[in-house]
Amino acid sequence: MPEGTSRDTGKTALKNNIAAAKLVADTVRTTLGPKGMDKMLVDSIGDITVTNDGVTILDEMDIQNPAAKMMVEIAKTQKDEVGDGTTSAVVIGGELLKQAESLLDSNIHPTVITKGYRIAATKSQELLGKLAENITIADKKKLKDIAVTAMTGKNVTGDKKRLAELAVEAILKVAEKEGNTIYIDVGNIKIEKKEGGGWKDTQLIEGIVLDKERVHSAMPRRVKNAKVLLLDKALELTKTEIDAKIRITAPEQLDSFLEQEEKQLKKVVDKVLASGANVVFCQKGIDDSVQYFLAQEGIYAVRRIKKSDMEKLAKATGAAVLSNIDNIQKSDVGFAGLVGERKLGTESMTFVEKCKNPKAVSIVIRGGTEHVVSEVERAIGNAISDLAAALSVGKCLPGGGATEVELAKRLRKYSNSLSGREQLAVRAFSDALEIIPKTLAENGGLDPIDTLTDLKAKHDTKKPEAGLDVFTGKTANMWRLGVVEPLKVKTQAIQSASEAAIMLLRIDDVISSGKSAAPPMPPGGMGGMPGMGGY
Repeated sequence: MPEGTSRDTGKTALKNNIAAAKLVADTVRTTLGPKGMDKMLVDSIGDITVTNDGVTILDEMDIQNPAAKMMVEIAKTQKDEVGDGTTSAVVIGGELLKQAESLLDSNIHPTVITKGYRIAATKSQELLGKLAENITIADKKKLKDIAVTAMTGKNVTGDKKRLAELAVEAILKVAEKEGNTIYIDVGNIKIEKKEGGGWKDTQLIEGIVLDKERVHSAMPRRVKNAKVLLLDKALELTKTEIDAKIRITAPEQLDSFLEQEEKQLKKVVDKVLASGANVVFCQKGIDDSVQYFLAQEGIYAVRRIKKSDMEKLAKATGAAVLSNIDNIQKSDVGFAGLVGERKLGTESMTFVEKCKNPKAVSIVIRGGTEHVVSEVERAIGNAISDLAAALSVGKCLPGGGATEVELAKRLRKYSNSLSGREQLAVRAFSDALEIIPKTLAENGGLDPIDTLTDLKAKHDTKKPEAGLDVFTGKTANMWRLGVVEPLKVKTQAIQSASEAAIMLLRIDDVISSGKSAAPPMPPGGMGGMPGMGGY
């Protein structure tokens, strides 16, 4: 191997990987739960992020260790698949490796541990499905509880109920039902952030908010009962596909040419007028002359809109995005109760609102500072993701550590039916799940051993909904308390954590290549430097 290469084998490699993974888990562990603490992250140029969001913390950290990077991947997978539960997933992953370390010290082979973990992970998915309760679009109280639970612990606690209502309303607007299946694309909920005001000024718009203003000051500032035309074609003269030259030999010819050009542009405007539209959103440019003509006709126009926003406008207004304006049908024109330009802070924005049954909506987030706005965005994002996850699967579970304690209890009972050393790994897996209620207790300033003992006692009396109320320090019925989480968040967290732990436990050799050697010296040495006489 090249010079500078380092190599760890056997138990040394395993121990080092486990230590690195545990460090990552310990970093985010203190942020878990309603009383979790925040982290202040300062990047290389001095920008500050204050948050307790697991994936944001790990994403901002410059982690180099390969095993630690795999723990970061758990958080990213959880974020991509569900949108929430990133901290729980990483904490469970770290605890699975910690429990595995004890088994390794007892001379249990990694292969046996990984087999047991696979068995436990598969059984966990089955048991979670049995523990979950059904949830539908009609269960508005449960949906609000899910949104409030997702926001608890964020820096929006004072207004979380109102923000939760906004998130529920937004999800119900964009939800589409086909048979018994509900489809939710959270991309149809546009989040627009603007500093100024306070988070209590955050509002839901039944339509789309564009970070654009009207193209001409003579256009109306507000249009009621707007008939909306969406174009992905530029309202300009079409250029020829071949190079052409026009030779003008007299001033009259120039006037004639300009007049002809103006007529062509007027025809474009006439086609827009013929459609009956009084609001035009164009994905491309709008010629200055066309802007003037549209303003003369009292039409509100916006140009250079992103394709993604055009798609949202189509879903909100019911309009079709057109590439050709020659044959516009009445069905191609959409509707909005109000289209207008409003100022948010120092910037003018276009609000397309009061749409009929919009399938795309906007949430305008306000806050006193950039950090507050970003944290409100993360809180609402978590709530929206949790609601989408709950409705797409149609199942939810009690929070507050109740699910983990009940799952651990049932896994232990299941482990008794196994023979061989895998039984020990399944028990270790169940012990690892109890890290969630333990951490909730620790972060709430409570004794984790006493808390876990009380929870286990409740669950032994057939109360699977018993969880920890960190505000009173006592066990409580989580359904009654409104601490509810989507089934998908739990199943994905356990799946991601167990897969990462299994992968790390299968590594028995870590080879780190040395730094690449310096480039070879050119023939004749280094040559002369300028002004040094060529030596």
